[in-house]
Formats: sequence, structure tokens, C-alpha cells
Amino acid sequence: MGGQSTQGLFDKDHTLIPSLHQFTYDLYFWVDDVNKSQAMEFDINQFVNGKSYIWGHECRIDGGHEWDTWDNRAQHWVKSGVACNPVSKAWNHLTIQVERTTDNRLLFRSITLNGKTANINRYDEPTNRDWWGVTINYQIDGNVNKDVYTVYIDRVSFTYQ
Repeated sequence: MGGQSTQGLFDKDHTLIPSLHQFTYDLYFWVDDVNKSQAMEFDINQFVNGKSYIWGHECRIDGGHEWDTWDNRAQHWVKSGVACNPVSKAWNHLTIQVERTTDNRLLFRSITLNGKTANINRYDEPTNRDWWGVTINYQIDGNVNKDVYTVYIDRVSFTYQ
């Protein structure tokens, strides 16, 4: 969303994006061999009023099968202590809930994978960025051996309040 919208939601007057605070990223993904992945990343990003809010979520396979979240200021992944065990050769259902709080902090609320919900409840601070919009991202990372693997994404839903 923003000036150039792929969803037909334009915010030329910069009134819509500042009003959005709660986001839900919901999707299904299929992976042929989870163990060939270093990580699978799912991000929600909001750029508003000169600030960058990046709610990065990484299912780190290599190094522990654990969810990590992105530290905006320090620019590194933070271990959550929450297991991330997607199933190979099956559809996995993922729901991520985050919030930009009323005092303009990031709140990583919860991650639900295949019906198991973990409340993260980690706060973070935004960084400075002169852009305007809301985006979602998905990224796969190869392992050290550069093993080939396949991931499909389906039934992607992104909602905001």
C-alpha cells in the first residue's frame, strides 16, 4: 500500500497508513525438504511518519529449528526460544500477529504454526526511513551446501486494523 499500490489502496493524503496498528499475515506454505533450508523468513513492514517498522520473523532451521525476530536498531536476529518445526512434503499453516503500539513501538505478538500458538510479546524500536507504505515479504535462504529445495506459498492473507 502507499503511493504505488498493487492492491488498489492508495494513500496520497497520508491518512490511511498512520491509522493502521495491528497486522495479521496468514498463509500456507509447502516445502519438499525442510532440512535443506537454512531459514524461511516472513516479514511485515510499515513505513510511516519518517519511521521504519520491520517485523521480521525467521524460522531458523539450520542451528536449532527456532523462531527468530528482527531487532530493528541492532540489525540482527533475536532468538525467541520458540520451536519452529514445519513439516516436509505437507502444507504448513502460519499466522503472524504484530502491532505498532500507540507509543510507536513494534510489538511482536504471536506466531501460530500448524495450530500451535506461541506468544512472543517482544517490543522493539523503529528506525528512521523516509518512505511511505506497508509491505509483506517472504524469503527462503539456502543452507551452506546450497542444496536445492522447493517451497510453494498459497492462500496468502494480510489484514490490518
